[in-house]
Amino acid sequence: MKTKRILIALGLSLILVIPAWLMFPSSQPEVDSSIVVAVKRGQFVVSVTTTGELQAKKSIEIKGPEMARAANIWQMKISNLVPEGTVVKSGGFVAELDRSEIAQKLKDSELSVQKFQSQFEQAILDSALELSKARDEIVNLAYTMEEKRIAKEQAIYEAPAMKRQAEIDQERAQKALEQARKNYRTKQKQAIAKIRVVDADLMKEKSRMDIMARTLMDFTIKAPADGMVIYAREWNGRKKVVGSTINAWDPTVATLPDLSVMESITYINEVDIQKLAVGQRVELKLDADPNKKLSGKVTQLANIGEQRPNADSKVFEVKILVNESDTTLRPAMTTSNTIIVSTLENVLSVPLEAVQTEGGRSFVFRNSGGSVTRQEVVLGMMNENNVIVERGLSENDLVYLSQPESLKGIPTDSLSASTARK
Repeated sequence: MKTKRILIALGLSLILVIPAWLMFPSSQPEVDSSIVVAVKRGQFVVSVTTTGELQAKKSIEIKGPEMARAANIWQMKISNLVPEGTVVKSGGFVAELDRSEIAQKLKDSELSVQKFQSQFEQAILDSALELSKARDEIVNLAYTMEEKRIAKEQAIYEAPAMKRQAEIDQERAQKALEQARKNYRTKQKQAIAKIRVVDADLMKEKSRMDIMARTLMDFTIKAPADGMVIYAREWNGRKKVVGSTINAWDPTVATLPDLSVMESITYINEVDIQKLAVGQRVELKLDADPNKKLSGKVTQLANIGEQRPNADSKVFEVKILVNESDTTLRPAMTTSNTIIVSTLENVLSVPLEAVQTEGGRSFVFRNSGGSVTRQEVVLGMMNENNVIVERGLSENDLVYLSQPESLKGIPTDSLSASTARK
């Protein structure tokens, strides 16, 4: 009988509760339980992931003519180039440059040399002729002075006026002879100076012609050592190929890399570059072989940003030294680099999708015993997927990855209004 009374009472309770529940439904919004995740405690890794390209840390540059500037050749076009990856021996053919410009300059220089050579010979002949005339003039003046001297001696018995006239004529002849001899010495110096000027121009042009001839020979570029040919890059990152132009300040056509020590060159945006430092550990993967895992460390950070092609903002060059020496590594291979910025132990974290921001404050939607609460949180460091929660949540708290469609009726648990939950 007692059991029967209990069953009757329970039935009456259900009869009263169910209509009340139908009349006054819960004010909490419905949230799909499939998007609820638990707050985790453990290790938190902050990293920056980027794509890089392998290159040898050390390499020998294969350069074009190093005397191009001396030959007034500022730009040279590559007309022939061995395929990239070709293994060459020291002294082996690597590239050929277009010779049309320097060949024309060499021809013009040869004509100039001939012109200066003719001028040099003409200067010698003119000087010889002019000095010969000057010497004849001196001889004639010497005869004249001798005649005047004899006339003076003969006038000793003449009238005083005739005697004086003879003396004046002799003095005039003596001065003319002395002046002629002085002029001759001056003409000798002038002739020597003139010949030297023409000779200097001739030697200068011969030197220029010699430089051009030697530069022309260097238009056939050969390998300075044994190795694998890797094309050099232009300022915009493009590889130098047939038809590309090299200049006199940077005549590098290709390189011969030392494959025993490799590094990955990558570019980091101006937001993430603040997180990086020399010596940070890096995990690398090859796009050509995703199963091959390599390790490395950051060795160099650029101090100045640059605008790279297809980049919306300034980026900074970062060099990563690869620790392993692997024969399969080749320059220009693409790598996936994960730079470990920081590793924190025993911290709470939630997915980034779970965090909402409003008025400079951060919130999550927490599942509190089946009801939804908007919980204010204080955040710490973040990585690509998660963020550290410094205050506001505890381990194993349940939070929603998406915001409920309606926020009406959801209470807010503010840190300033309640005790912070660790």
